[in-house]
Amino acid sequence: MLYKHLVTSIISLLLFTVITGVVYPLVVTGIAQMVFQGKANGSLIHDGGKTLGSELIGQPFSDPKYFWSRLSPTSVYPYNAGASTGSNLGPTNPALLDEVQGRLTDLKKTDSANVLPVPVDLVTSSSSGLDPDISVAAAIYQLPRVARNRGMNEDRVRALVDGATSGRTFGVLGEPRVNVLRLNMALDGAAQNGGRN
Repeated sequence: MLYKHLVTSIISLLLFTVITGVVYPLVVTGIAQMVFQGKANGSLIHDGGKTLGSELIGQPFSDPKYFWSRLSPTSVYPYNAGASTGSNLGPTNPALLDEVQGRLTDLKKTDSANVLPVPVDLVTSSSSGLDPDISVAAAIYQLPRVARNRGMNEDRVRALVDGATSGRTFGVLGEPRVNVLRLNMALDGAAQNGGRN
């Protein structure tokens, strides 16, 4: 009797291991590759056969001719997907003030004439430290600096910001946002096409 239960348990273990550990993952992966190939492979952005990054993970930009992403406090290097944790600082943490002051100094140093209020997402990090998007207000704040450093008309840069802006999810969730990598790629594309106007 005990032997019969043991054999049944072993067979069940092996069967469900194959079903849930091999068959199911292969089926789900196959469906994802057929239906959502870009998303299943990390939402990677390619240009001319070269992978530039992912729509889902931010990248550091510090050159004044580019729009800057949110701050990323991930360890070793910014936007390290392997070190993503709850990295946003609480309001009573003195390191938050240091982070904000440092970013404000950088923003003012590169665009001292800008008198617009600084959007909060330009001086704080997101919880994951990987946020690829900024608010529309953060893009508008940076627009004069980017246009000036590229020798482009502000209206032309604004059109590129509008083109890189995604609306609310399902029309109601969240806020409109700008993917920084896509926007900076559009800027480079406009520069290659003589986009000074």
